[in-house]
Amino acid sequence: MKKRLIWAAAAVAFSLPMSAVEVNETNETEAKKEVKLSDIVSKPKFSGYLIGNYNATFQDDNNSNTFSIRLIRLVMTGRILNDFEYKIQGQVNGNSSTFGESPRIVDMSLEWLKHKEFKVKIGQFKRPFTYENPMNPIDIGFNSQAQGILKLAGFNDRTGEQSSSGRDIGIQVSGDLLPNSEGRTLLHYEVGVFNGQGINRKDVGNQKDVIGGFWVSPIKGMRIGGFGWVGSYNRTGYWSEGMIEQSGSRKVGRYRYAISAEYKDADWQIRSEYIHNTGGAFKATANTSSDLSNCNYNESLGDRADAVYFACVAPIVRGKLRAKARYDLYRPAGSWATAKTIYKAGFNYLFCKNIEIQTEYSFVNDRSLAKHNYSMADVQFSVRF
Repeated sequence: MKKRLIWAAAAVAFSLPMSAVEVNETNETEAKKEVKLSDIVSKPKFSGYLIGNYNATFQDDNNSNTFSIRLIRLVMTGRILNDFEYKIQGQVNGNSSTFGESPRIVDMSLEWLKHKEFKVKIGQFKRPFTYENPMNPIDIGFNSQAQGILKLAGFNDRTGEQSSSGRDIGIQVSGDLLPNSEGRTLLHYEVGVFNGQGINRKDVGNQKDVIGGFWVSPIKGMRIGGFGWVGSYNRTGYWSEGMIEQSGSRKVGRYRYAISAEYKDADWQIRSEYIHNTGGAFKATANTSSDLSNCNYNESLGDRADAVYFACVAPIVRGKLRAKARYDLYRPAGSWATAKTIYKAGFNYLFCKNIEIQTEYSFVNDRSLAKHNYSMADVQFSVRF
């Protein structure tokens, strides 16, 4: 009897651990099989900003002053499988009467970020040309980008391309190389292939733009670099040669380079860029689809243009009050006869990191006008959320 009890107790003792092991293994297997949606796609983050503006222009026989909503943009970002980042940004202010001012998608991209030395982005996003182009408009510190950025980096492009906020559709690779002992990388590169037609437009003529640049960072906050752009802007429609009307596809070249330098920390911004353009322009701006029927060249503008600016934002009260000044020259035909120079000075006040007011006075010398000189005053209020 005792032997039977001993054998029964031993059997129970051995069976219990084995059952527990089997249950644990089953639970672990089930846990591995269970994949949460949050492991694949992160919770999206929403942000945005709005910029309101008051402008007064003091020009002989053409004085004006107006309040306006410069920008309202909403942004959604997130991660997919942790290695991919997506971004969707829409501009919601404006109207639907013209393509350039109507609400529209400005960014829609997906970027592979697994290796900081080699990242790949595809979609619609900023062209990799100049320092100022990819900057948030609030961070620039002035009421608008410099003239050379607006006309030669794809905002209101000299070629007659529709307003595109410096963006295009394509694919880009970029990376940061040569980390130093502090972990700061000394070299950055970026290069992409784009349609050449600006935002929300398919390619015309099947010819792509190649745009890229690099910079070195010898000390913290400083970068010195250069950019290049080889491509064209194409249209399909009608044009006149003498008394004969022609139809088909027509293009103007875009061969551009920029030399850039910047120093920046929490309160200081010192930045300068020179941009040179070779390539013609269309007479009409492609703000609506009907404008695309006008393929006449702007012969008076020619095929040369250049621009340079020097900007400085300096702290008066750190984190609160800053003084600023900018010299901004643009020569749309590459000659002094059409040169437009804007001298700006003003102050920026930060109520907090998300609310800022920017004020500035501008003296303008535009040699293309009969009366070259006039002045402007701007007050800009911005909110980030």
